[in-house]
Amino acid sequence: MSWEESTKQKMLHLQLPTDPRWVNIAEMNIEDILVDHAYCEQKAATSCISLIVNFYDFQEVTEVLTPVVAEEWGHFERVLEHLKKRGYPLGKPRKDEYVIKLSEFVKKGGSRAQQLSEYLLMNALIEARSCERFKLLSNNIQDGELKKFYYELMISEAGHYVNFIELAREIYDKELVNERWKEWLAYEASVLNSLEIRGDRMH
Repeated sequence: MSWEESTKQKMLHLQLPTDPRWVNIAEMNIEDILVDHAYCEQKAATSCISLIVNFYDFQEVTEVLTPVVAEEWGHFERVLEHLKKRGYPLGKPRKDEYVIKLSEFVKKGGSRAQQLSEYLLMNALIEARSCERFKLLSNNIQDGELKKFYYELMISEAGHYVNFIELAREIYDKELVNERWKEWLAYEASVLNSLEIRGDRMH
């Protein structure tokens, strides 16, 4: 099955597409995009490590997310290579308003399985949006090397999205997860709509 066919069946269900102006602004600020992207990959690896450590009593989390940690860190290293190749320094990390707003929607309390499912759904949503933006970059930017790079990462992020959402359905009530996922999708659309279009940020 091709990636496109698999996507139709499993993803992405984002309710609001990225404003098409974003990719044009991003291409004019490619240094900032690469720096921000590097930190996004670092944070993604760190987030998975935190879930493994904080939810040590769920063996499935360790089994599913340990390979994701390795992949995300590998992506971080690859972004660093693209920065170096272009003579750009890493620079300092930037505040990710998108992720901050998503974290405000995480339900507190409940069972540990419910708590874990909340974080898995939030991570699934971040991966879905990243996948969508990588697709935009791979389809639209002129830099041939980055075009290929973002196509590869688009496929990888799609796989991570599936990892997170299927793990949530496995460790918690599937029907409740599906209902909560709809709420997350609606909330994410409102968040995206509230943020200004910034070509120096991946999200």
